[in-house]
Amino acid sequence: MSPGPFATLDPCVHCGFCLPACPTYLVTGDEAESPRGRIVLMRALEAGTIAPTDAALVEHLDHCLGCRGCEPVCPAGVGYGRGLESARRLLASTRGIRGDARLVLALFRRSLWWRPAFGAMRVLRQLGLTDWFRGSSRIGTSMAMIAATRPALSRTSRRHRTPGNGPQVALFRGCVMDVLFDHVHQATRRTLEANGYRVIEVAGQACCGALHDHAGDVAGARALAERNLAAFPREVPFIVVNSAGCGALLKDYGHLLGGEAAQHFGARVRDVTELLADRGPRRGGRVDLDLVYDAACHLHHAQRVVDPPAAVLAAIPGLRIQPLPGSEECCGSAGIFSVLEPALSQAVLARKLSAISSLPRLPDVVATGNPGCLMQIGGGLRHRGLKTRVAHPVEILDWSYQAGGVYGPSATSRRVQGPVPGAQGPVLAD
Repeated sequence: MSPGPFATLDPCVHCGFCLPACPTYLVTGDEAESPRGRIVLMRALEAGTIAPTDAALVEHLDHCLGCRGCEPVCPAGVGYGRGLESARRLLASTRGIRGDARLVLALFRRSLWWRPAFGAMRVLRQLGLTDWFRGSSRIGTSMAMIAATRPALSRTSRRHRTPGNGPQVALFRGCVMDVLFDHVHQATRRTLEANGYRVIEVAGQACCGALHDHAGDVAGARALAERNLAAFPREVPFIVVNSAGCGALLKDYGHLLGGEAAQHFGARVRDVTELLADRGPRRGGRVDLDLVYDAACHLHHAQRVVDPPAAVLAAIPGLRIQPLPGSEECCGSAGIFSVLEPALSQAVLARKLSAISSLPRLPDVVATGNPGCLMQIGGGLRHRGLKTRVAHPVEILDWSYQAGGVYGPSATSRRVQGPVPGAQGPVLAD
């Protein structure tokens, strides 16, 4: 007999080690908003003692961020993420997907729909119109998040890239990353090539499908995954991704789709920090910044990629890195969670912002490896009037390579706060 869809929850002994690792429990103090409480609810759903239409059940499962912070701390090795996935699929198949989620997910099914939407956001950002909106309204919060997609540092020069002679790497562009964070794609390409990789572009890509999968829309997720499976050549040894949420699902295509081809696809996926760490990475020039690193949930917990981001940052002279209390805790973004559950999302974010603002020195930059985290944290910092900006770790390495002349002769510049003796490279953007 094959195991049931909730079999990964079987090892749970209800010890409670997961409670302090759960962002929604820390905010609400409600046992039903914890992994342990939700496992009880999922077991009742499986047994049929709670109906899939039960309002309390739906609410508590909808409130889960899916950050999987409970998994690394579980002494019994409970696969909470798989259980949540099964529960949400069951709910979606019986009650359907809630209307607001259905509208958002529809946007991501085709680039003909999401590309103009994100393009309009980019225009608002470039024109500075996002800065006109203040306050805690939904519009103000959204505009702050869009503003946070602006590159944190301006570049002093654009140098010709020299492709390496090492392994070939295909760049996964995604949707949000492709339009709002193209500067991260550029940095990814430059830094990988500086470390010997040959980066190629692949046509015909689609959204990774993570948002659909997390919402229980398994058909939508599989349709997008099939398109990506067909687009990427089998002979390319690595597929590089710089979005933690995308990377977690891309690596899991074997589970989502089944079959050897999907397994082969997932086995080739690497976060950009993994590839860079495998090559060293090459040391750059001095970047004089105060920095904290916030671990994106789907990189740290789901993919278990913990050390490579630190290796990337360690290759950058001049960084003054402070430890961030609760750096492994979710920021409250969680894909479209911030859209569907704004109040709870902001409550979770408040813990992160308080941790940042309480540091001995307010950092210049918060580094994190996921677009949702960059927007959520960056928007929150802007809303609080803090000067701290957000950036992907690979961006900072790119700035360092500029400063060190890795791409060619470097140009001397200064930070916006004033000259820093011996500093080279980027200027902190406003």
